[in-house]
Amino acid sequence: MPTYLYEVILPDGEEGQVFEVEQAMSDPPLTEHPTTGQPVRRVITAPNIVSQYSDRSLNNALADSKKLEQMGLTKYVKSGDGTYEKHAGTQGPDVISAD
Repeated sequence: MPTYLYEVILPDGEEGQVFEVEQAMSDPPLTEHPTTGQPVRRVITAPNIVSQYSDRSLNNALADSKKLEQMGLTKYVKSGDGTYEKHAGTQGPDVISAD
């Protein structure tokens, strides 16, 4: 179910409390706060779409050491000041140091 963002409409025109509500797409928009009864409006926001090229997908792909090795890549992780240790792959040295 999608999550919608709502904002409380204050009488003086100031921005009110912002909250999220999970609703079916077929549900009508809320007109009042579920607990306080204050008037609200739905805030239009960009959708959060996960694709194969999103940051989340790329991070997941790079986190799996076996996939990196299968692709012929080597992953190094910073372990100290100027030192990187190999965490995936067979190519290259086990440690890279600035010394």
